[in-house]
Amino acid sequence: MKKHTKKLFPYLIILLFLSLNTNAQQAVVPSFEAVLSLQSVRNATISPDGKQVVYEVTSTDWEDNRYDTELWLSRDGATPFPLTNNAKGNSNNAKWSPDSQWIAYLTKKEDHTQIYAMRLAGGESFPVTNCMGDVQDFEWSPDGKKLLFLLAEDKEKEKKARSSRFGEYAEEDAEFLLSRLWITAFEPEDWETQTWPGKIQDSVKLKQKTRILLDSVPYTISRFLWSPDGTRVAIQHQPDPMINSFFHSDIALLDPASGIVTPLIHNPSFDGLIDWSPDGQSILYQTALDDSTSNYYRNGELYITDLTGKKRTRVAANFDEEFSSMNWVENGIYATAYQKTRRMLWRIDPALPDEVQAFITSPDRINDFSITEDGKHLAYIGSSPDQLDEIYVKAAGQPEIQITHNTNQISGWKVADGDVIQWASKDGAQIEGVLMKPADYNPAKKYPLLVVIHGGPTGISLPAPLTSYVYPITQWLAKGALVLMPNYRGSAGYGEGFRSLNVRNLGVGDAWDVLSGVDYLIERGMVDPDSMGCMGWSQGGYISAFLTTNTDRFKAISVGAGISDWMTYYVNTDIHPFTRQYLKSTPWSDPGIYALTSPITTINQAKTPTLIQHGEFDRRVPIANGYELYQGLQDVGVPVKMMVYKGFGHGITKPKERLAATWHNWQWFGKYIWGEELSMPEK
Repeated sequence: MKKHTKKLFPYLIILLFLSLNTNAQQAVVPSFEAVLSLQSVRNATISPDGKQVVYEVTSTDWEDNRYDTELWLSRDGATPFPLTNNAKGNSNNAKWSPDSQWIAYLTKKEDHTQIYAMRLAGGESFPVTNCMGDVQDFEWSPDGKKLLFLLAEDKEKEKKARSSRFGEYAEEDAEFLLSRLWITAFEPEDWETQTWPGKIQDSVKLKQKTRILLDSVPYTISRFLWSPDGTRVAIQHQPDPMINSFFHSDIALLDPASGIVTPLIHNPSFDGLIDWSPDGQSILYQTALDDSTSNYYRNGELYITDLTGKKRTRVAANFDEEFSSMNWVENGIYATAYQKTRRMLWRIDPALPDEVQAFITSPDRINDFSITEDGKHLAYIGSSPDQLDEIYVKAAGQPEIQITHNTNQISGWKVADGDVIQWASKDGAQIEGVLMKPADYNPAKKYPLLVVIHGGPTGISLPAPLTSYVYPITQWLAKGALVLMPNYRGSAGYGEGFRSLNVRNLGVGDAWDVLSGVDYLIERGMVDPDSMGCMGWSQGGYISAFLTTNTDRFKAISVGAGISDWMTYYVNTDIHPFTRQYLKSTPWSDPGIYALTSPITTINQAKTPTLIQHGEFDRRVPIANGYELYQGLQDVGVPVKMMVYKGFGHGITKPKERLAATWHNWQWFGKYIWGEELSMPEK
């Protein structure tokens, strides 16, 4: 048993006790640690024969301060059980062999992440690769005898030679390793007589089975798919692995026998590989078509092409949202997509490419799915306002079967009661948001209000029983507050036109949306206007910073990884095109729009006490933005604290630091909303 499993054992006992005694006692308010310790599920993958589902479970390891991901299996809809238990690292990205007899997955047991495999019938897992580097992704061949995988090129010798003579330096936008395509034979009979780890670890034999398939090309490979007959491989490639190079992704066909690559789709902007047709004669892809199209706020366009690239058919042209997780199987193309705060599974008939039909609409949000090639068996992950993510399986013509019961973890807890509300913004735009109320909400009472703003801006807030990250929403509700999470202009789920309302209007229009939502609640007598706070992370942090310097409506604000100056952001971020696409300019071509939308421009009118939270090594919103706001607020005499989370980038990805950030918000709003001086516990 893993040591972190022992650590969490008291939580599990408490949860079991609560689930058995819900009616015998009042609901309890969970601790911050309990919320951060909840297990979650993702990447449910159904076997080709439709009988089994493998999926990932992520749990919290407080002792090692990490989130651990392991594989679980359900057979024929039965109670799931754990497949892996790697004390050194995660096990993920599980994929079924075509005959449904093997599961291959990625895990790190020694120095590097490798492909491992295990027989469904039982037995120990064993390594399929033994590479000097981390395997990034892999795919089974249709006959199950080979695996393609991605591996970064090895330049370790050149790097050491340079360092030994010239020391350490780096050229910006030029220090990268291209991902190469490799192939290895899958011959499990070599390991049938051995127990892994066995007495003989034949790394030489593993290497002999492995060879590079595509080398010496001036690009990196980001996605690859075998054709159904195994004679070709479709690849998506871009000039280099730098984050902005996806704009220049193209699609080509590789003949694995000869190594010949034939270009297929080459538009001036993004071209993304999605899937092969079941007959192997067509490919489904997404494109931005030309470099004048925004890759951030406009819908991508879907096309089907033949293998010459000359005959192309537009798909779902009238569907006004972005699709995700698309799969093309025998009876259609399946994908998920939002419609406001609901996310459904949709089906497109390639023979009727303009028609998009809702296929599964319950529960409220289908977050991911996996489907067999005949389209008759489905596994999907769904959630709802009173339910955590759960996994379901469904066979054609049969009712779905729920195979997980994660929501039992919160049985007996006081959780959110969320409703979707709507109001008109300053310019008349219709804005929705999620309003969460305390369990004992009294409509005759006025409550403190805390506004929590999502990131993106193309994120979305959804009604759910628990929403945390670094904001103790559950505990604030129990303390007697309302929580509003606005889906401001730019949010996903409301169409391209709504997302485009942010263009040359960042911050300004967002503030309209937030403040009009606050006014909507005040006008209905629900909110005490003298007890309001606001917060958010990333784009939500930027909007919070904008409100800090443009209104005194709030008693306290928390800015998480937020932008304070678009000029500072533009020259430091790792996604420069984001700013150019939304503001339609550079700072040199139109400094006015950069000033209009920057919180720092109006720093002299700031009055609101502000907490700043930032990761030390954030490249998305570099920490210079936090320091600029911090110094500006100090200079104008506004109470301000800045918390720097050491070693982190744009997100806080370890549980202990996430707990600390939660406490920092709890203290800040406790002081300015409730007048409390709270100390962080030592134990």
